[in-house]
Amino acid sequence: MERIKWHEGAQEVLPILSRGAFLTTAGPNKINTMTIGWGTLGYIWARPIFLALVRPSRFTHQLLLESREFTVTIPGEEMKAALDICGKMSGRDGDKLAAAGLSVVASQEIATPRLDCPGWHYECRVIDQYQMDPGHPNQDIQSVFYPAGDLHTMFFSEIVAQLRIKN
Repeated sequence: MERIKWHEGAQEVLPILSRGAFLTTAGPNKINTMTIGWGTLGYIWARPIFLALVRPSRFTHQLLLESREFTVTIPGEEMKAALDICGKMSGRDGDKLAAAGLSVVASQEIATPRLDCPGWHYECRVIDQYQMDPGHPNQDIQSVFYPAGDLHTMFFSEIVAQLRIKN
């Protein structure tokens, strides 16, 4: 396990993120992970930021509002099957971690655990959030990604720890 700076590996991480990553959060009695394909690393408000987009209809959204923290795991190709399960199954309906054969370990800086697997891991605390306005996405984005509404909430989150765990 190697502790890294927030921007180390960004050239490697961002293309993988577009193919799928895990966002894990926890409520009082539930740990849930979901597959994300949208998000970015950046620097805003003099802090390293992970911007995560989660639709209000998702179970994870409810847990994020409660916990105000999450981990992001950027996995290798060997985790494609687990990404598929976590992208299709709702945490409301069962234990996605068990279904996907995933386990968690304690994070370094936040209460929410991180996945116990190789990859890039970001521990994040939500510092602001914005609900997308239905009048703002241009028509191309609206018609392709939001034909039924359900616009994302954007969670601006400070990256408080980051690790790279190699196979």
